[in-house]
Amino acid sequence: VARGIGDKMIARHPHVFGNESNAKSADQQVSDWEGVKAAERAEKARVNHSGNGVLDDVTLGLPALMRAEKLQKRAARVGFDWPEIGQVIDKIAEEARELAEARDTLPQEKIEEEMGDLLFVIANLARHLKVDPEVALRRANAKFMRRFAYIEQQLMARHSSPEASDLAEMDALWDAAKADGL
Repeated sequence: VARGIGDKMIARHPHVFGNESNAKSADQQVSDWEGVKAAERAEKARVNHSGNGVLDDVTLGLPALMRAEKLQKRAARVGFDWPEIGQVIDKIAEEARELAEARDTLPQEKIEEEMGDLLFVIANLARHLKVDPEVALRRANAKFMRRFAYIEQQLMARHSSPEASDLAEMDALWDAAKADGL
């Protein structure tokens, strides 16, 4: 096992271990590494008698958002990608429209499919912006929690609670939390 891991590291990183490499730049090193990975995938497919498609070995065990990003990176490496970020944003608008149309007329499983399509394209936008979508979503969750805690604190100071409040009051408090930089 250790020998296999060592061999794999040496094969994947000739620029580190001194093997012959024509890599003149970081981009060339990445390209060489991609070639090594493609050869490994082809060999693995041959040994396991399975497909050797570009996406075949993207693990199912990843969180869905992370897997979406990895699938899209792989597809982009072989040229299946929008060249301009505006095209990704247009696709988000298209998927949002499809979801809006589906929510009132289609069965729940179709709504779920459209929601998945929208999330998938949003993950692609994050990739184009070089933003880690997991980190971005964690930060958005934390921000939501801070602002909601502010709402609860303000309501408690008024001897109230979210359950006893209405949306207009809570929304005004949300705006105040946002204005306070929370």
